[in-house]
Amino acid sequence: MPELFAYTDGACSGNPGPGGWGVLLVAREGDAVLKERELAGGEADTTNNRMELLAAINALESLQRPSELTIVTDSAYVKNGVTGWIHGWKRNGWRTADKKPVKNVDLWQRLEAAQARHQVIWKWIKGHAGHAENERADALARAGMAPFKPGKAP
Repeated sequence: MPELFAYTDGACSGNPGPGGWGVLLVAREGDAVLKERELAGGEADTTNNRMELLAAINALESLQRPSELTIVTDSAYVKNGVTGWIHGWKRNGWRTADKKPVKNVDLWQRLEAAQARHQVIWKWIKGHAGHAENERADALARAGMAPFKPGKAP
């Protein structure tokens, strides 16, 4: 049975500023790549963390049926948030341990809903460390951001 991987990344020019997200979906059987799909998008005024979250959300929302997959991210914020922090935030009414509102709550809630229909393994890798699929996701994120950078036509 093929294994499904989603390599996700976000990028921002300035923080906040124009940003983009990218996803490389890969179906593998052993070492053989059976199928690949690329996704990308962006926004004119956003943050890097929002783009990292949107990459994971779009990876999950793009799947037509419930799936088992591994999401590979270079964002400790996303990985730690979705596998740990989110449980306390929900218990605290979407507030942090120091009672402040959770940043990006709209996207955390959307990520939780998108993940609910799938079986997800979350894996963190170091970014910009020569990991081929992560570099491709980064290139997709930068491409998603490009139309929103100053001087570019929308």
